Amino acid sequence: MNVKKLISVATIMLTVGMIHAQGSNGLKIHYLGANHSLIQVKQPQKYLLLPVEETAPEATVNVLVNNKVEKSFQVRLAVNKVDYIVPFLLEPYRGKAVVMDVHTGNSRSNVRDAMDDACWNDLKLSDTFDDANREVFRPLYHHTPVYGWMNDPNGMFYKDGEYHLYFQYNPYGSKWGNMHWGHSVSKDLMHWEHLEPAIARDTLGHIFSGSSIVDQENVAGYGAGSILAFYTSASDKNGQIQCLAFSKDNGRTFTKYEKNPILRSSDGLKDFRDPKVFRYEPEDKWVMIVSADKEMRFYDSKNLKDWNYMSSFGEGYGVQPCQFECPDMVELSVDGDTNRKKWALIVNVNPGCYFGGSATQYFTGDFDGTKFICDNQPNVTKWLDWGKDHYATVCFSNTGDRVIAVPWMSNWQYCNIVPTKQFRSANALPRELSLYTQNSEVYLSAAPVAEIKALRKESKEIPTFTVANDYHINSLLADNGGAYELALDITAGGAEIMGFSLFNDKGEKVDIYFNLPEKRLVMDRTKSGIVDFGKNSVPHEIEAHDRRKTTSINYMDDFALATWAPIRKEKKYALDIFVDKCSVEIFLNGGKIAMTNLIFPSEPYNRMCFYSKGGTFNVDSFNVYRLGL
Repeated sequence: MNVKKLISVATIMLTVGMIHAQGSNGLKIHYLGANHSLIQVKQPQKYLLLPVEETAPEATVNVLVNNKVEKSFQVRLAVNKVDYIVPFLLEPYRGKAVVMDVHTGNSRSNVRDAMDDACWNDLKLSDTFDDANREVFRPLYHHTPVYGWMNDPNGMFYKDGEYHLYFQYNPYGSKWGNMHWGHSVSKDLMHWEHLEPAIARDTLGHIFSGSSIVDQENVAGYGAGSILAFYTSASDKNGQIQCLAFSKDNGRTFTKYEKNPILRSSDGLKDFRDPKVFRYEPEDKWVMIVSADKEMRFYDSKNLKDWNYMSSFGEGYGVQPCQFECPDMVELSVDGDTNRKKWALIVNVNPGCYFGGSATQYFTGDFDGTKFICDNQPNVTKWLDWGKDHYATVCFSNTGDRVIAVPWMSNWQYCNIVPTKQFRSANALPRELSLYTQNSEVYLSAAPVAEIKALRKESKEIPTFTVANDYHINSLLADNGGAYELALDITAGGAEIMGFSLFNDKGEKVDIYFNLPEKRLVMDRTKSGIVDFGKNSVPHEIEAHDRRKTTSINYMDDFALATWAPIRKEKKYALDIFVDKCSVEIFLNGGKIAMTNLIFPSEPYNRMCFYSKGGTFNVDSFNVYRLGL
């Protein structure tokens, strides 16, 4: 139905009145057909509370304000039962006539059946929305949305003492959809204040990922120090197009550029998204990288509005054939030597993960302002993280010499079905990136930011010990709430296998071990707690092969498995392990190896058992830190 016809129908129906109508608490519901209803808001309050059932089909809601369509969105309105409530903000429309035109996808044969849907009884107006946490698996010190769905971090920048984290956000349910830019701010990367979405879905489409810059010199003409956001607008009608928005209040609110889009694919490519914009000082210009199917395309501009194609990179490189997404590129010193620098091109791929699903790879090389030249042969793949739950890694802009990245902590194989409902997905810990050499190769290190040390509320030192067979620690922390850090220094000795299990009284465990003959660091979550949902994981259509199964260790399904990272045989290893309700993150030797995996134990792991095979090893130091905000 086109907009004019929709408005005309709504006006007639409301004027004439409907035989099947019910009203309560300032609302009047008109049932127009088996899958078509109108919600007339007669006494507007701050919110309209929408009942959601996650297995229900999506309903499309057109919001008419004074007979004009202001916005459209999808929501899984409850049919059989209400799983949770989400708010629709009515406050901007106070004093105006508001009608919600609702088209459901339910298999209803007549109006009377539709009237029995569970949503109509729980549809309410309210001046408040209860966002108190109801999730046992909500992390304590990792960033999550208060409610709703979150995936890729995007648009991140630092200014005036604040880190701004934007993210792909659905405020109308805890599954993917209705992409907005959600918004949180922090002064220390640990404590986050949640703000209203900064850029909302509009008639051009969903607001997909992108980047932001601080326009210090007023290049775009919106004022010195204004924030420019570059994002992909995505719809069936318009495809994927690159757009611009600007902010004059430090990123709290944005105004969309009146001449959007600023860039379209020249060849009609379907997958053309996630613009990353950065300054290239030697030529006094700006560079934009756009993911274009299985490559990255480079553009430049002098005014941040008109963009010229320069080159592409990626054909045949790294994991193939996979969708390239969410690019970033940063210049870093190698081994701290400011006279030797390399560029690191971060490329997120889906699928492509060594163990199935989505992951982050990177390439090191040189950039001359036009082309990126990779150091390695096309068949070389370098992973930023060796777990299954690390994706869409991008960096803050305007942070000076520090390069700070934030990943999304989930995997597209199962992100929509993990055992939470009030919210879905968290960000992994912010990581500071650096380059180092090993065997004449340049690699990217990802170490947890130093700011996390301020969260250490209590420390417990475990005396040194030797592991010959088993060594038990019966309690890590009193009243362990599942948020802690383990810092260990290990001397290999003669052991072939050096490992430990984190477990609870119900026998749920995560097994972490070094297999030195095979030069592997392994994390096994097959018995970590709730894992059965993994049977319903959905591999990507181009993952029909068995590689993800044979590469993983102890594969049971696409969640219940063990991931591993290649390591060198060394005399000593330093491990920093962060546990937080639903995740375990390992950093080996200062971030030279990182591994991030989700876990869902029915109670916190508060016990440990160390074990060895083929010889002994020593734990030279071991500190347990309770972490808290």
